[in-house]
Amino acid sequence: MKYDVIIIGAGPGGIYSAYELIKQNPALKVAVFETGHALEQRKCPIDGDKVKTCIKCKTCAIMNGFGGAGAFSDGKYNITNDFGGTLFEYIGWNKAIELMKYVDEINCSFGGGGTKMYTTAGTAFKKKCIQNKLTLLDASVRHLGTDINYIVLQNLFSLLHEKVEFHFDSPVSSIRKTADGYAVISCGETYESRYCVVSVGRSGSKWMEQVCRELKIPTRSNRVDIGVRVELPSVIFDDITDELYESKIVYRTEKFEDRVRTFCMNPHGIVVNENTNGIITVNGHSFEDDSKKTDNTNFALLVAKHFSEPFKDSNEYGESIARLSNMLGGGVIVQRFGDLERGRRSTVNRIREGSVKPTLMATPGDLSLVLPKRILDGIVEMIHALDRIAPGTANDDTLLYGVEVKFYNMEVKLSKDLETDYPGLYVIGDGSGVTHSLSHASASGVYVARHIVNR
Repeated sequence: MKYDVIIIGAGPGGIYSAYELIKQNPALKVAVFETGHALEQRKCPIDGDKVKTCIKCKTCAIMNGFGGAGAFSDGKYNITNDFGGTLFEYIGWNKAIELMKYVDEINCSFGGGGTKMYTTAGTAFKKKCIQNKLTLLDASVRHLGTDINYIVLQNLFSLLHEKVEFHFDSPVSSIRKTADGYAVISCGETYESRYCVVSVGRSGSKWMEQVCRELKIPTRSNRVDIGVRVELPSVIFDDITDELYESKIVYRTEKFEDRVRTFCMNPHGIVVNENTNGIITVNGHSFEDDSKKTDNTNFALLVAKHFSEPFKDSNEYGESIARLSNMLGGGVIVQRFGDLERGRRSTVNRIREGSVKPTLMATPGDLSLVLPKRILDGIVEMIHALDRIAPGTANDDTLLYGVEVKFYNMEVKLSKDLETDYPGLYVIGDGSGVTHSLSHASASGVYVARHIVNR
């Protein structure tokens, strides 16, 4: 079975690569292989009634499937080079911004046109952050929300499935170089193509490392972000989220001079489980639909850890911490901030009597038994720093869920065209270690598709 282009992974990088290939040249024969389900079949079994916690499905419907891990995320497309990856180092600063704006136009035309674009530029809040030793990163943010993001993906799939051959529930075991291109092996079958685009996302990090070893593609160690998800009453951050929606705030700790940052802010949202390689971590979602909004806002506080020789496996370090949380709590642990500062574990009664009603059923416990002291000290410092710009952040009843881990692939050696040393083999999206966001991953897919068509 031969194709012009095979795309591995149906996350944002793979979707926008397929979209642009077909738009530029409708005659191309394109196939997409995805380890997860089609969009309409992606259903997490947790219903809060019969199934209350993660049951460790073989394929996590939250992390895998059409739309990737971003399908049920908050649907935030940040148009910026200040965070979200280093795509601009490969394709240029202006080109990266241009492609992110192009992706935004597509999202709007496929159902996201009624959503709002926020910006942090020229806000009074930026000055307030500086006055309190915090840095607000600049960005324009399109907030689709989990519900509108789903509609956009539905509409994109309706267009693509008529012109692109999708193979769902079809994990790729290996890639081989052939005389004319590449052979992809999936479920015991071999498929060949002239070009191969790998876009496996964060959940494919271990698989990507295996492929690089087999093909002897050079990689270099990346980082892992470790922290907690904070949940508190939405009124505490309403002044900020009403104006900016997503505020990326960075703090340098006084004790260790480590960088702690906010990530994935979800006004009136919910906290959710994630299953990455069988390990249960935590994330957050929010919605555009008013009927689905809650009285809480949640966001992550993350500390980035970079490693040098001889240790190279940053993801394994993050996984070991997440496994410890799973071992102690059977999954995600939740703790009141007041209990953490007092050096005691949270209990069911303490959380029930608190003023913040949890949106995720997690096991009350003690995060100090899970997170390294240096990371936990940084998080506590950051919470008190945020309390100066959003009073109430450091309240006793603020909830901390742990752990939240953002895994990054080993950074694959790529040319400026995101091509490996093997001509016609491209690696894009978060699986490349180059991008860390929906917008950057999508832009990388468009860029590579245009490069292939031009060839």
